[in-house]
Amino acid sequence: MCIRDRVSTQSTGLGKFFAKAMSNYDPDHDVKLLVAAIKRIAEPLPDGTYKTTFIKIFKDEILEQQLESLVGTMKAARNKGFIDFKGQMLLQGAHDNVEVTLLKS
Repeated sequence: MCIRDRVSTQSTGLGKFFAKAMSNYDPDHDVKLLVAAIKRIAEPLPDGTYKTTFIKIFKDEILEQQLESLVGTMKAARNKGFIDFKGQMLLQGAHDNVEVTLLKS
């Protein structure tokens, strides 16, 4: 077996591993975790919404242990109408002070 064949076989096995791991991924569950975290760390407003900054969400140690991808989960939550924020996506450093609003829970 040549090196190319061994690498191809190894990468196929690795691809199967990641495919199986991702088959258990539930984005709705992650959105629920994000919503619960925002309710825990954000300030409630009189209109029933909650507001916090991206950096507070990003640095939350509990949420950090629960989510695979904060950015992906935030995009999914926004697409489902749970949260809102300015811009396409939020990145640490550049968007630390951007407000994130929880619209519904």
